[in-house]
Amino acid sequence: MAETVPAAAEVPELPMSRSCPFDPPEQLAQLREEQPITPLRYQDGRAGWLVTSYAIARTILADPRFSRKNELQHLPKPFKLTGLTREPAQPGFFLGMDPPEHTRYRRQLTAHFTVRRMRQLEPRIARITEEHLDAMERHGPPVDLVSEFALPIPSLVICELLGVPYEDRGRFQGYTRRLLSLESTPDETVAARDALCDYLDELVARKRSEPGDDLVTTLLAGADLDDDEVAGVGVLLLVAGHETTANMLGLGTFALLRHPDQLTALRADPSLMEHAVEELLRYLTIVHLGPTRAALEDVEISGRVIHAGDPVTISLSEANRDPERFENGEELDVHHSATGHLAFGHGIHQCLGQQLARIEMRIGYAALLRRFPGLRLAVAPEDVRMRTDMSIYGVHNLPVAW
Repeated sequence: MAETVPAAAEVPELPMSRSCPFDPPEQLAQLREEQPITPLRYQDGRAGWLVTSYAIARTILADPRFSRKNELQHLPKPFKLTGLTREPAQPGFFLGMDPPEHTRYRRQLTAHFTVRRMRQLEPRIARITEEHLDAMERHGPPVDLVSEFALPIPSLVICELLGVPYEDRGRFQGYTRRLLSLESTPDETVAARDALCDYLDELVARKRSEPGDDLVTTLLAGADLDDDEVAGVGVLLLVAGHETTANMLGLGTFALLRHPDQLTALRADPSLMEHAVEELLRYLTIVHLGPTRAALEDVEISGRVIHAGDPVTISLSEANRDPERFENGEELDVHHSATGHLAFGHGIHQCLGQQLARIEMRIGYAALLRRFPGLRLAVAPEDVRMRTDMSIYGVHNLPVAW
C-alpha cells in the first residue's frame, strides 16, 4: 500500500551540516539508499517530500503534474522567511510560472541562448578572462580569486549581453547577495527584489530612448513583451547570469586545488577540460537547496502518494551522486563522462543560460591553470569561508598565491 506524508511534527528538516566542503550532508546519501522519497518539514511547518534519487528527480522535473508556480511553493527549513506571502510571479519572472505563461517567455529567449550564439561570444569572453588574469599578475600574490576573477568575469559578460553598465556592478551584486542570503528577513528579501526591479525598470526606460546593441534593446523591439516584462526577464538573467557561474569558478578552483591528482591530470591533458567542466558541475552542484515543486494532483511515485498541494524538494546535489546513474559518483574524476547531470535542472525549467556558463567555465579554468601553474591556496583549507548561508553554494572568498 502506498504511503502518504505523515504529520508535520513527525517530519525531519532538510539536512544542512557538511563534514566536507565539497560533499552534500552525509544524511542525504543515507536517505537516497533507504528512502529516495522521504518526508520533509518546510519552513512554514508544512509537511512535504524530499527526493534524493536521480531517476525520481528527473521524472518529477519533467512531469507537468508538478508546478513551479510561485504562489504554490514552500521553502525548505534553512530559509528564515517566516510570514513571507506567496504571490504569483511578477511580470517577466518566468522561473515561477507554468505553461502557457512560462512557454511564452521562454520562446522569446531561447534563440538568444543557443549553442551557436554563445560560441560567438567566446573571443570576447577569452579577452575578458585574460584581462583579469593580467590584473591578478600585476597585483601579485596573494589575491582573493572570487573578487578578482570568479565574480567579475561572468558579471562583465552578462552586463555586456544585457546592456547593463558594468560600473553598476556593486549595486546589483549587493542586491543579489541580500536576495540569496538565507539570513535575510522577509522585509530585506522583498526590498532587495524591489531594488533590482527598480534598477531594471530604469535600464529599460533608458534603452527605450537610447537603444543599444544588447539583449534588452532586442527584447524591447519585439512585439510580445511590454516594458515591465522585459525588466522582469532582465532581473532573472542578471542575477542568474553572474551569481551561479561566479560560484562555480570559485568553488571549482577550490575543489581542484584540494584534489591535486585531478589538477595534475587536467594540466597534463587540457583536452579534458570539457569533461572536467561537466564533472565539476555534477560533483559540486551549487543549487543545494532545491528546486521545489508543488503537486497539482495526487501522484504515486515509488510507493509514495504525493497529494495535490504537497511540496516536493529535489536534492540535485544528491541526485547527481546517485550510483545508479554515476559510477563512483562520490569522487571527483575529470576523466568521467558526467553528461546527463542535473546541475542545470531538467525539463522545461532547465537553465536557459547553461551553454554560456559552460563556455565561461571552460575558458576561465583553462586560462587560470595555464597562466598560474603554481596556483595554490594562500590560507589553510579550513579557513576558506563557505557559502552555507546562501541559497547558491560556493565560497565567499578564496585567497590564492602562486
